[in-house]
Amino acid sequence: MQDLESLAIFLRIAEMASFTHAAESLGIQKGRASNVVRRIEADVGARLLHRSTRTVQLTEEGRAFYSRARALLANAEELDAMFAGGEAKLRGRLRVDLPTELARATIVPALPSFMAAYPEVQLELSSTDRRIDLIQEGMDCAIRIGGIVDSTLVARPVGALRMVNVASPAYLRRHGIPRTLDELRTQGHRMIHYAPTLGSRPLGWEYPQADGYATLAVAGSLSVNSVQTYHAAGLAGLGLMQAGLSSIKEHLVAGELVEVLPDLRPEPLPVSFVVAHRHNLSRRVRTFMEWSEGILAPYLDN
Repeated sequence: MQDLESLAIFLRIAEMASFTHAAESLGIQKGRASNVVRRIEADVGARLLHRSTRTVQLTEEGRAFYSRARALLANAEELDAMFAGGEAKLRGRLRVDLPTELARATIVPALPSFMAAYPEVQLELSSTDRRIDLIQEGMDCAIRIGGIVDSTLVARPVGALRMVNVASPAYLRRHGIPRTLDELRTQGHRMIHYAPTLGSRPLGWEYPQADGYATLAVAGSLSVNSVQTYHAAGLAGLGLMQAGLSSIKEHLVAGELVEVLPDLRPEPLPVSFVVAHRHNLSRRVRTFMEWSEGILAPYLDN
């Protein structure tokens, strides 16, 4: 029987289809990863991985071994949690992917409390606004804002991120404060358009109506594909924005942005905690999930 750490190394190599990337994600030398696989293959008497200069793939025997090894590690984690109780120390590496602005404005400022409570957890944060492949990039879990487009992920809904309409004081001095949808047109207002893909059709100004939400076409001379640039443009007075409260609350408190049309806020965005497999719900992942839910609670509608 292989030790659990060796099995974890094998699983990471199989999932990332790369000795190099798996070793980097685990913080070990590539040579150690190769030696672990060779020892496992020698013990079971079968070749588990097809190796080439470009990729690594599971053999038929490897797929069967992978399935049993993943189940074994999950059971070991559950067994440990069952008898550990609340007094056991949480330790080990945890890799989490977060939306960039959620990390910058909300999660990272609160991290001292998490690190103080769990000093033996080695936390690695990835911050990006692209939808990464959790398996290929070796992530244990992620927080996603918006719909879950990958049906293979296991998602736990956390709530809905409250959205607000805002503009800078300088912009409002030039154009006036809109109090109705009609005034968005008649006062000559402009909005900053955000689209992940530049050149796509602007979504328009979103607002609630009796049976849901609708959009109103509002002029704008600037389109951006980065959340950070979107916020910077709003702070610079280049137009109206519709943004998540968690990312801009600091600017509202400082008076750098002002909320407008508070009764016509856009639809809240779903927030989910996701893992690649049910077996990824380790004690470390569950603990981080519960902690982050508490941090996000003030910005969410249930």
